[in-house]
Amino acid sequence: MVFVKSKTSKKIRTAHRYLGLFLGIQFLFWTISGLYFSWTDLDEIHGDHFRKSYIKKEYENLLSPSKINFSNGIKSLELREIADTPYYWINENKLINAYDGFVKDSITKEEAIIISNNNILDEYKILDVKIINEVGNHHEYRGRPLPAYVISYEGSDKLKSYISIKDGQFQTIRHRSWRWFDFLWMTHTMDYETRDDFNNKLIRAFSILGLITVMSGFLLWLVTSKTIRKIFKNKFNLN
Repeated sequence: MVFVKSKTSKKIRTAHRYLGLFLGIQFLFWTISGLYFSWTDLDEIHGDHFRKSYIKKEYENLLSPSKINFSNGIKSLELREIADTPYYWINENKLINAYDGFVKDSITKEEAIIISNNNILDEYKILDVKIINEVGNHHEYRGRPLPAYVISYEGSDKLKSYISIKDGQFQTIRHRSWRWFDFLWMTHTMDYETRDDFNNKLIRAFSILGLITVMSGFLLWLVTSKTIRKIFKNKFNLN
């Protein structure tokens, strides 16, 4: 088995070389992204160092939920604060003013700024405020409620906060380090469509090809090693 023909050995060497060349770039991405993940503080990636500790206010004399005329009945209820005003978030669908019972269909730009500033450290100054109604699979705000306000802040970190227009919730922070993390995560998972599927067919195929490449390397070493040849020759001579 070890003493294969030189032609067969050459075929194994060629297959190993081209497999290595084909997979090398992806292996490089896996290595670089793995190093980045292992040396990165996830709290920093989440943007915790941009956020302030905001304590919500306590409210009194709120309207009793039983007095709210809600046609479908109340299945879930959460008290939320929007720009220093309390609201009931009912059935994960409607905002109701907790003082007067009026329905709030959406939040204003001014309210979004207050919400964002209640969460972002005061040292960061607002640069721009926009509304987004739709995003693609690769957008940094993918998978979250739309439409939303995107509030950009000054500085090299390219800091942005996102606030849902319908429910007034502070959704997330995005910044330069997060975007690098997101890009490398895409190359690591090889999900070039949504970036979040770790069980896609492409990564499975490359994993199998990677295993084949490693095994072909072992096989190539086995059939070309002078030491192995000498061991087998001695063994057969003794017999």
